[in-house]
Amino acid sequence: MTLWARIEHAGRARIGVVEGETVHLHEGGLFDPGAATGETVPAAEAQWLTPSEPTKMVALWNNFRAASEKNGWAIPAEPLTFIKTPNSFNAHLRPIQVPASYDGRVAYEGELGIVIGKGGHIFGYTCVNDVTALELLQRDPSFPQWTRAKNFDGFGVFGPVIATGLEPLGLVVRTLVNGRERQNYRVDDMIFPPAELVSRISRDMTLMPGDVIACGTSLGVLPMKAGTVVEVAIDGIGVLKNRYG
Repeated sequence: MTLWARIEHAGRARIGVVEGETVHLHEGGLFDPGAATGETVPAAEAQWLTPSEPTKMVALWNNFRAASEKNGWAIPAEPLTFIKTPNSFNAHLRPIQVPASYDGRVAYEGELGIVIGKGGHIFGYTCVNDVTALELLQRDPSFPQWTRAKNFDGFGVFGPVIATGLEPLGLVVRTLVNGRERQNYRVDDMIFPPAELVSRISRDMTLMPGDVIACGTSLGVLPMKAGTVVEVAIDGIGVLKNRYG
């Protein structure tokens, strides 16, 4: 398994492999990294960027059996998706800004993310916080506002790394809010598992290298107050940490 990171170093974006507490830099890009240069950066001092540069994030609604059962939702016949746009993308340790034009409840959603590689195949996996302006979704009964609710600046958080060579179905997603565990669910509870998501979504739209599929969340989603620290932790990948506000 390899943990790929993308950080800012000496004024430019660099790709590196995280080993323990050190990022080992490579000269190339994520999909053509070349050999390690011998340069290293302590992970604690790294200026983290999103580990890939997606053209889009395709996200799932109602993709976990436990949440579907508790909320009385029917099991969908096909993946139910929406898009998060590039302005929403946000990196590890970067603040999630409180929207200036919305003063309602904002929720975290800890999720597994699939990162697409060359040829539309799965390159690896990352942590995602699919931040949501809850009250916008159904505020206008004539039109659910998924685009606005999901795409305020900084609402599509992912990272800190991409783990390659990882078997996803044995993973557990945990979300901690100010240090208190609020979500703990198994990836194998997915209605549509990662490989099937990639197959089905790629029939509808071209998935470009670096694009992310946010696999949906399960039970434990709650609103956040300004100042809240949210950590999405997936063993084998790492911990995505951000402060809201």
